[in-house]
Amino acid sequence: MTRYTGTTYVGTRYVGIDVGTSLVKAAAFDEHGRTLAVESRPVGLDIHDGHVEQDMDEVYGAVVEVLDALGPDGVAFTGLTGQGDGVWLVDAAGRPVRRAISWMDGRAHELVDDWLVSGAFEEVYRRTGSAMFPGCPGPVLAWLDRCEPDSLDAAATALYCKDMVFQRLTGVRATDVSDASMPFLDPVTRAYSPEVLAALGLSHRAGLLPPVSDPVATARLPSGVRVSNGPYDLPAAALGAGVTRPGDGLLIVGTCLAALVATDRLDLTGEPAGLHISTDRPGHWLRAMPAMVGTAALDWVLHTTGVRLQQVDALLETTPPGAHGVRVLPYFAPSGERAPFVEPRLRAELTGVTLESTPADLIRAVCEGIAFAARHCLEAAGLTGTLALCGGGTRSPAWMRLFADVLGRPVRIVEGEVGARGAVLAAGARFGVELDTASWTAPASVVTPDARRAAFYAKAYEDHLARLAEARTHARADGGPGARTRTRTG
Repeated sequence: MTRYTGTTYVGTRYVGIDVGTSLVKAAAFDEHGRTLAVESRPVGLDIHDGHVEQDMDEVYGAVVEVLDALGPDGVAFTGLTGQGDGVWLVDAAGRPVRRAISWMDGRAHELVDDWLVSGAFEEVYRRTGSAMFPGCPGPVLAWLDRCEPDSLDAAATALYCKDMVFQRLTGVRATDVSDASMPFLDPVTRAYSPEVLAALGLSHRAGLLPPVSDPVATARLPSGVRVSNGPYDLPAAALGAGVTRPGDGLLIVGTCLAALVATDRLDLTGEPAGLHISTDRPGHWLRAMPAMVGTAALDWVLHTTGVRLQQVDALLETTPPGAHGVRVLPYFAPSGERAPFVEPRLRAELTGVTLESTPADLIRAVCEGIAFAARHCLEAAGLTGTLALCGGGTRSPAWMRLFADVLGRPVRIVEGEVGARGAVLAAGARFGVELDTASWTAPASVVTPDARRAAFYAKAYEDHLARLAEARTHARADGGPGARTRTRTG
């Protein structure tokens, strides 16, 4: 029996580290997957002129602090996960060559635009199943090669976030198949594709890519505790939510939406969008649609209307499905959308507003629009089985009921440190430790749809798709990624 009493632990503990974009967390679990303690530290983002960077020493220092706060006593092993994409350049000792370039960075958008026109974008997708966006390693490395070659010359490795942490903790230089999936990994051979490197003009930089450990690399922390590296945060969350059976899915309702569906079929046809994330099981992938739309759209409306987050649930109850005719295409991101389609020039649209419209109508319309976008992503990813939801958005029971109605299916609400939990489950499989997956991934609740509201939303969703198709046509005709958000009334 594991007990937590202050800073004293009795029994076996399992620790998961989740190195997020703005928050670094470490969670300790008992053998049944119950959370014993969580330590977190914020980390900064330097955002200016479309550039988004992070201080690697600050991120690494936060990891050391949360591990020290939990302590090594009774820890059987540790699993590591973290944010994906971006470029974290280090020297042979794993020390920073420059500040890390985040997955949120937009400096390489012109390269992506050029590759969309030249055909390189589609070629990379057909070979890897990954649709590039400005903050992924391919465009960022190509930008550095053209604009800042001295940084690449000084670097030994272009790592991902968790791999930088792993090397600093253990001295081991490696990545895993999940992080390597974007955008250089051949999903069949599970090795880097020379053709992709050539298509992006990066063949001469191939030596910067870290070795792909398959299965994931393991080592020991300075404390002597065993640690496993990977997978990154999206597939780790899928593991933490129990999404491993083909057809089952996970929707992460956070600042951005991320829809993931487990699959044993590799289909590289269709519109180039989203990712095919390789997993630790050959022949199994996660079809991922990481959208730009998410709770950030709701935050914008709350700020604009002066409504507090704590009021959302009550306001959702005061206005009916359809929000008295107010409708929102919730594509507020300055970079447009990347899943389940790539449309850098797409902007949000607000329609059906009159002098009688209320803040509650606007808020419901945005919540409905985000849920419609989630349904679009999940359908494109191939959802046929069960669905789990996690992320900050799940703290709103009324919104979760709305999600179930819009999606027209029951949703399993998974709470707690889902990414850290998945990192532990991945480490357990790597170390040969049998953990009771069912108890570790049990949902906090299950929300079922209302049949009448689900029927209403099925029709409203078709209207959403029609309006979206029109908006995409307008976006292409409008001419530039700097076009401002359009607002139509009436």
